[in-house]
Amino acid sequence: MELAAITAQQVLILFVMILIGAVSFWAGLIKPEGKRVLSDILLYLISPAMLIDSYLVEFDPATFHNLLETFVLSGILLLLGLAVSFLLTWRMASPNIVILRFACTFSNAGYMGFPLIRALFGEEGILYASAFLTMFNLLLWTQGYVMASGKARLREILTSIITCPSLIAVTLGLIIYLAQIPVSDILKSPIGMIGDMNTPVSMIVIGVTIAGSSLRTLLKSRELGVVLLLRLLVIPSISAVLFFLLGVHGTVPMIALILEACPCAAITTVFAIKFGHSEELAAGSVVVSTLLSIITLPLFALLLTATVG
Repeated sequence: MELAAITAQQVLILFVMILIGAVSFWAGLIKPEGKRVLSDILLYLISPAMLIDSYLVEFDPATFHNLLETFVLSGILLLLGLAVSFLLTWRMASPNIVILRFACTFSNAGYMGFPLIRALFGEEGILYASAFLTMFNLLLWTQGYVMASGKARLREILTSIITCPSLIAVTLGLIIYLAQIPVSDILKSPIGMIGDMNTPVSMIVIGVTIAGSSLRTLLKSRELGVVLLLRLLVIPSISAVLFFLLGVHGTVPMIALILEACPCAAITTVFAIKFGHSEELAAGSVVVSTLLSIITLPLFALLLTATVG
């Protein structure tokens, strides 16, 4: 119950920042092109800095064990989400089935999940969340890329993985953490301060996205209901039940489950545009699921308290 209450409070705080982003867009303070600039800064600078900063801690065997556990549990959850997305939409006859499955499979663990994990579990939580994001990006740029593009070009897939900012940051952070490479305060302080910008900037970007969308148009899509049901309710619930049956308990599985329960990934829209899928369904999935997650995430935290807490 305590986790649910804290989650509800933190989600409301995030919602206030989302609202600030939306108001800034409506007031003309942030132009449509400004969203792209903020997104690029977040992707290529702020998020990598936050990930590297999470590894700038003293090596601890217990923490390292938890980190390895997070890698394993995250992989299990991500593959489970992929399997559920395919199995429960197997008989659907829809021209948008590809982007529908993509939206169901991939959560907004980076933009929405990381700020929530930091608020709930602190810097150690971000360290474990970085393991989830690593597995997330590996699945995204392999199976996700093949799913959206319809082609399995090994060279393009490897290039996408190698050049992914988050994976580069995690790799660098792991090297520093495992080798205990000393980092001076002259570098550590700015890395930490830049990383601290992740929460407000990511929420503002989400707010701008929502403000620039026509919710009335987005809600007309029948397929959107399927996406919302699977991404926000079915996949998180099955994941929690699986961990309960496996007897997995504690902070690490809770972090992985919360990240898996986040709304549709923002990159869903990017992939839809890039590979010629329904932009309306992609945008609707991201926007509406983000709004509804204000309700579903605290409820899911309540479920976690009863199962894996």
